[in-house]
Amino acid sequence: MLRRWRPADLEPFAALNADPVVMEHFPSALDRAASDGMAAAADGGFDRRGFGLWAVEVADTGTFIGFTGLNVPRFDAPFTPAVEVGWRLARSAWGHGYATEAATATLDDAFGRVGLGQVVSFTSVGNVRSQAVMRRLGMTRDPADDFAHPNLPAGHRLSRHVLYRIDADVWRAARRRVDDWG
Repeated sequence: MLRRWRPADLEPFAALNADPVVMEHFPSALDRAASDGMAAAADGGFDRRGFGLWAVEVADTGTFIGFTGLNVPRFDAPFTPAVEVGWRLARSAWGHGYATEAATATLDDAFGRVGLGQVVSFTSVGNVRSQAVMRRLGMTRDPADDFAHPNLPAGHRLSRHVLYRIDADVWRAARRRVDDWG
């Protein structure tokens, strides 16, 4: 279930942001203050732009497991300005299809209510789990679009990033095919 953030989300969010395995493809883990600030910024996007990063909970249990949603990258790159779909889930939530399910709902919203024409997603070259989610979403990669993340120093282990994209018309066509089969 995707929803706005609650105060009770802050503690489990801080725990997942402090987990070195979850944060392996980020420059560093986050302390509690940085994690709380990220949650506030994630939720604040809805008020500023009409979209943001939702808290994700497991519908059957109400357990908070992370976030997914839309974000505007705050750096200059050949593909910006852009809107990205992103996610971060607690390790205990990996392998259950939650990232794909939540990102699918996010893209439905992006290309429906929000009215975007294209959405991107990017990650470090070594983050094969997130790249697999991007492919399951129908996003495609052109290696010519891969880039060195400008917020990381040259040669940093995470500097090289892959970029995936999906256009609204491709998303809608794929969703129609799924609806026709279902």
